[in-house]
Amino acid sequence: MPNYVVGHKIPDSDSICSAIALSYLKTTLGEETVPARLGELTPETLFILDKFGFEQPELKTSYAGEGVYIVDHSDIELAPDDIDQATILGIIDHHKLGDLTTSTPLEIWVRPVGCTNTIIKMMYDFNNVEIPKNIAGAMLCAILSDTVIFKSPTCTTADIKCVEALAEIAGIEDFKELGMDMFRVKSAVEGTPIRDLVKRDFKDFNMNGQKVGIGQLEVIDLAVFDDIKDALYADIAELKAEGDRHSVFLLLTDIMKEGSELLIASDSDTLAEQAFGVTPKDGKAWLEGVLSRKKQVVPPLQEILLK
Repeated sequence: MPNYVVGHKIPDSDSICSAIALSYLKTTLGEETVPARLGELTPETLFILDKFGFEQPELKTSYAGEGVYIVDHSDIELAPDDIDQATILGIIDHHKLGDLTTSTPLEIWVRPVGCTNTIIKMMYDFNNVEIPKNIAGAMLCAILSDTVIFKSPTCTTADIKCVEALAEIAGIEDFKELGMDMFRVKSAVEGTPIRDLVKRDFKDFNMNGQKVGIGQLEVIDLAVFDDIKDALYADIAELKAEGDRHSVFLLLTDIMKEGSELLIASDSDTLAEQAFGVTPKDGKAWLEGVLSRKKQVVPPLQEILLK
């Protein structure tokens, strides 16, 4: 019976490409392992899989009795619902350490880098396993996505070096242009249902017993939201009520201007001002230089909600 590799709910490119890359590594090392996913894929991820010739990983939501490697998260809120009935074999992640626990020893690779695939590249190197050309391409794209083509404050020297090495393996001469191609795909929002946009890259966090949802849409020009911003705002308010959440935030991130407009639906009128030092107007605020949910949004919110 094979083991599985799975990322978080509402998977992004890092979750999916990590599952593919790690499952190949483990299988090569003699441990039959299958990539899986917990939800539907984003247009960006579909672009990556199509470019490098991959099928979508298996959609699998139940892991009771299975052996599982968890990638790109370590929070119960983001994990499979029955993860407590599975055997967690390993956690490979680049976020804060979450609240998953295990009853048996496990392999852990947690590093303060910009992308899980950067860590998996280190695992390939550690095990002296050659990375196939197509897997190198997918890993490279995931790192470019997570680091916003090296613009994110989460980006490290390790991420940049890994992209350079992976580009050489994959035969990609202009990886920054490839990154821009991905963000052009992300920016094509016309005709997409509003709820699908809000949930495209959305995570729930448990902050001192309060459920806080944070979504992010990264584009190359915020003008694509001009006609739908009010609808996005109305939908996060609905999402807050539906999920019994304390707050829902949606980051509209302009990667060229290197900042984000924050849409806010919260039980607290002062939470955004306390966390980010800005005064919202009509439930919206501009956050200069904010590109990373992980590093620039989650920590200050947690700090306020812990008080």
